[in-house]
Amino acid sequence: MKAARLAVRSLVVSALALSLAAGFTAGAERATIDDKYKWKVTDVYPSDEAWRAAKDELAKRIPELAKFQGRLGESAATLYDAFAARSEADRRLARLQVYASMRADEDTRSQSYMAMQQEIEKLGVDYGAATAYLRPEVLALGQEKVKAFVAAEARLAPYAIVLDEIVRWAPHTLSPAEEQIVAKTDDLAGAGGSIRGVFSNAELPFPTVTLSTGDSLRLDPATFGRCRALPEREDRLKVFRAYFSTYKQYEGTYGTMLNAHVKSHVFEKEVRRFDSCLASALFASNIPTPVYSQLLRDVHANLPTLHRYLKLRQKMMGLDELRYEDLYAPIVKKVDLKFTPEETQELVVAAVAPLGPDYAATLRRAFAERWIDWLPSTGKRSGAYSTGIYDVHPYQLLNFTGLYDDVSTVAHEGGHGMHSYSSSQGQPYPTWRYRTFVAEVASTLNEALLQDYMLQRTKELDTRLFLLGSRLEDLRQTLFRQVLFAEFELKAHELVERGEPLTGEKLTQLYLGLLKDYYGDAAGVCKVDDLYGVEWALVPHFYREFYVYQYATSIVASASLADGILAEAKAKPGKAPRRDAYLKLLAAGGSKYPIDLLKDAGVDMTTSAPFAAAMAAMNRVMDEMEELLR
Repeated sequence: MKAARLAVRSLVVSALALSLAAGFTAGAERATIDDKYKWKVTDVYPSDEAWRAAKDELAKRIPELAKFQGRLGESAATLYDAFAARSEADRRLARLQVYASMRADEDTRSQSYMAMQQEIEKLGVDYGAATAYLRPEVLALGQEKVKAFVAAEARLAPYAIVLDEIVRWAPHTLSPAEEQIVAKTDDLAGAGGSIRGVFSNAELPFPTVTLSTGDSLRLDPATFGRCRALPEREDRLKVFRAYFSTYKQYEGTYGTMLNAHVKSHVFEKEVRRFDSCLASALFASNIPTPVYSQLLRDVHANLPTLHRYLKLRQKMMGLDELRYEDLYAPIVKKVDLKFTPEETQELVVAAVAPLGPDYAATLRRAFAERWIDWLPSTGKRSGAYSTGIYDVHPYQLLNFTGLYDDVSTVAHEGGHGMHSYSSSQGQPYPTWRYRTFVAEVASTLNEALLQDYMLQRTKELDTRLFLLGSRLEDLRQTLFRQVLFAEFELKAHELVERGEPLTGEKLTQLYLGLLKDYYGDAAGVCKVDDLYGVEWALVPHFYREFYVYQYATSIVASASLADGILAEAKAKPGKAPRRDAYLKLLAAGGSKYPIDLLKDAGVDMTTSAPFAAAMAAMNRVMDEMEELLR
């Protein structure tokens, strides 16, 4: 098997040689990259001119949405007409937004695409204001009348959960005039995140370091992500200190940005009469706040499991003292897996085979039809994401450098893409959007399938240890690290809710305390330098309100689902009910609330049972590694 052979090859070369071996270099200009590694944005609009024409057409239609104001109670048919018109406008607006965002992310230095984003943000505010009357008018109808309308008009069936959602918001909905005012603040609410995006991606003066190999590298986010895993400890120390020191210089600026963002959440909480920002954020997906607090308690109770992994890492790296700079370095120095985009495609498609031939075929189509933007380039947005367009197909942005982590990222974002695709095929537009709480289940499940595929085909000791270590590192980063983020985010919001100032210095002190606690600094588990307290400034996800905890809940849920799916696939039964239940979840979109969707698939996230199972699995991995080492 070609993929199996790729999984066990070992290379021992410098970081620069690894990049060259993969056939690309970081920081290249976009124009020099082969089109096959770029997403085909013309599937959305054939040109910027076509985008502008579509925007102007929608701008003309938006005022017409107000014609149903004061009339929703006339009949079930009128209620349908109003929501159908809103749905059509929303569909067009979303397509315009995604195109503008994708083009801007190709090169964040582009002022023209930045202007396009601002134009569409303004149109979004106009759309929100024109439809602000819908919620209070539906509430005025009352739950019984709304249910009667849904029963009487078959065309309202796709809007049943949408209407239920509005009724559920009754205690937090304002008068029509007040809703219009709040709608007009939407563009202000995102100001902190928008400023941070431009500053971090296009204007922050990133440092240049010279490694022990003699190579000089500019440490932008993509390069830092690669260099923090360098095998030479002195190189890692140099990279960490240079990179974090840059953010430390702008600690006050980043603090002001995040303070502005948190204040917008406090405004939302107060104006909509929620008890806390957390309750406000979780209400939209109908997630009980005890799910969040229980997650924090579960993690703190299981920090000894994290510390066991850190001590195992220290032992395998042969270090007298484990430092924060050592956490991303390879624990098996003889193994340095490297993959091209083409090899990655074959590997990921093979890994998702337990999800059935249709799933694998669609993923292969995504690779062939250029749904993915693969390589880093100057000015390109850092990180990775997936975005969906109902009438087109999903897209993924990557900054692929060929490391095994990047292969895992391809599987991760492919899971998101397949979720969007399945939902668009299985749901009408009103219920095609799924909640984040289930979104990260699809991505982390694909990662679990990839890891299982690699392990099943790897017998060589060092490579097997590397892969098992990668599983532990996934759990550290996706579960423990994200919950650290979640606790930091909660405490930062609580500070502002109490009326306390939120400065960059205070945020650094808050984050550093959590960092030292989680990583056992006082107990000698992992030494955390005070400089790394500014790490919060590196995390763009803090500009997505109470988002990060869902990475942790998702990896817990996906681990349970993956275990069942893999057990079925290995037993080769005539039917695969667990796989089918999972695929049904993907196709269900937003037709149910996420807690209920996961229960239907066999996972109850209102209990600690899935978390306990994940910790048991983590300890089993460490048991196997320790046995292999003996």
